[in-house]
Amino acid sequence: MGDIRFLDYLFHGKKLQYIDSYFQMLGGYSPTFTSYSGGVYEMDLTRTAINSFATHCSKLKPEIEGSALKRLEKTLQQKPNYFMDTAKFIKRLATYVAVEHTAFIVPIEGRDGSLCGWYPLRAQRCEVVEAAGQVYLRYLFGNGEHGAIEFGRVGIMTDFEYKDDLFGEDNRTLKPTMQLIHTQNEGIINAVKNSANIRFLAKVANMLKPEDIKKERKRFTEENLSAENDSGMIIYDNKFSELKQVESKPYTPNALQMQLIQENVCTHFGTNMDILQNKFNEETWNAYYEGKIEPFAIQLSLVMSNMSYTERERACGNAIMFSANRLQYASNATKLQVSTQLFDRALINRNGVMDIWNMPHVEGGEAYYIRKEYEQVGGLGKGGEEPQADVHQKREAGEDAQQQEGGVMDAD
Repeated sequence: MGDIRFLDYLFHGKKLQYIDSYFQMLGGYSPTFTSYSGGVYEMDLTRTAINSFATHCSKLKPEIEGSALKRLEKTLQQKPNYFMDTAKFIKRLATYVAVEHTAFIVPIEGRDGSLCGWYPLRAQRCEVVEAAGQVYLRYLFGNGEHGAIEFGRVGIMTDFEYKDDLFGEDNRTLKPTMQLIHTQNEGIINAVKNSANIRFLAKVANMLKPEDIKKERKRFTEENLSAENDSGMIIYDNKFSELKQVESKPYTPNALQMQLIQENVCTHFGTNMDILQNKFNEETWNAYYEGKIEPFAIQLSLVMSNMSYTERERACGNAIMFSANRLQYASNATKLQVSTQLFDRALINRNGVMDIWNMPHVEGGEAYYIRKEYEQVGGLGKGGEEPQADVHQKREAGEDAQQQEGGVMDAD
């Protein structure tokens, strides 16, 4: 399918118009990547949820299967591009997806045109353009420079896919919760300020003009409530017949409102407060991994495999995979049980056990062992049962010895 036909198929013949660093289809759905007063990344609770997700994703381990790009495995595992190591690369991608629900990955090529790295791009800085019958992704770097690449060579990470053919949805469904957070924060700040002030209720003894009352209030405050009054004593004259302090109670946020806000944010980002506060156990972590981390890892593996390999290379088993040590947060009892059971059955080697316990690999740790008790897998049969011929020879030798012994006894 040609690029023009691809454009017509994807956008149904609608023209593209450039608006504020992203494109809009005339008469169609317009992707927007902000939600409330600068975006979801501007609030503490939502930023914490996003950063927690991105941080856990950054621990994914990339591996290259097959021989097509095996030379780039260390590059992918250590430094996919000049500016980022692997942890920053994955974390930035996860952050883009969580905030804007869309992220792009572009290949980096060497001078000879061969693939030598990968770079993540924000969707808000990208636009799809068409030039000379070909579709391109045009992107803006942080330094103001532009770049463009054929759209078919770009990887697209998305979330909340529905209306648009390329991008994920925006965060407008979170806007009411963002407004609640903003309103509650403002209310807490104002309440704390008000409760911190010292107030007095004064009864005027004589009739005073409004301007005189204003002057007396100012005079009383300056003389008695300012920092210059270090004696702790308040003195007033007969202009006031009664003076009483108004007690200010400390403000406490509404617990139900706080819980509602937290649940809304956690539901939107697929997490919970135990994850955000790093109080989770192995059951909580396994649920979070299954529901949030693993889908991201699967999509990232497919996107990078499809953009990095040809169809023939993929058919031959070449792929880029992202995996994680799921036992990292298991209890010591669970780690011990898994280590012994799998090691005894030659399902993992010693270095696999070291990974479970977050310990460095050891020399010769790639060998597999199975209970015999215990024999290296490669040595099975070498030091095991004796050959059948040797057994018969020993049996015959034993019978001869018994006959000789019986003959001697008869002779006696």
